[in-house]
Amino acid sequence: MTRLPVMLFAAGFGTRMGALTADRPKPLVPVAGRALIDHALDVVDAAGAGPVVVNLHYRADQIRRHLAARPDIAFSDETDMILETGGGLRQALPVLGPGPVFALNTDAVWTGQNPLSQLLAAWDGARMDALLLLLPVAAATGHGGRADFARDAAGRISRGHGHETDVYLGAQIIKTTDLAGFPDRVFSLNLLWDQMITRGRAYGLIHQGGWCDVGRPEGIATAEALLGAKARA
Repeated sequence: MTRLPVMLFAAGFGTRMGALTADRPKPLVPVAGRALIDHALDVVDAAGAGPVVVNLHYRADQIRRHLAARPDIAFSDETDMILETGGGLRQALPVLGPGPVFALNTDAVWTGQNPLSQLLAAWDGARMDALLLLLPVAAATGHGGRADFARDAAGRISRGHGHETDVYLGAQIIKTTDLAGFPDRVFSLNLLWDQMITRGRAYGLIHQGGWCDVGRPEGIATAEALLGAKARA
């Protein structure tokens, strides 16, 4: 099976976590006794994916120390400013390489099928430029917002028409070739998705399992309950 490199997003300030991120970056906030970034790396390791690049900005030294025992992980320092998801991914490309990559957020926990393995099994680069892992909004635990995308019968995603049903879970396979065409240094992957949606080459896949967003303090207990239910199953 193809082995894809992984971009782990870990540079943000985590301001929605309040006092919990006053002295640490959000990826080091503990859930069920382990840092969020370790839960993300469990997903990566179980899928056999790599190499891994972690982008850094807020309290970068703490994440470096936390991952010091992982010589297989490279770091992409966003020293002067956070580059957002698009700019951050583009800066990491010298390590990630030119092909499609996994991109994974570090502020969620998962149950069920391995999200990266699930994406890879469904990936078809001949017709896809991006494949995003989704859940129906009612099943997206801890997500307080609206749905992000609608899917057609073939799995192609769209948005902006008021028919959105599914939430993006922060895991995807995405081609990176078009990142070079964005003039700004700081930009979101939403801009790249919009191009791919217009071309009919952005797809969504429903995650076969549970997921919990840990973007706010109250998400910790919810995530621990989800993981506890998994452990008892």
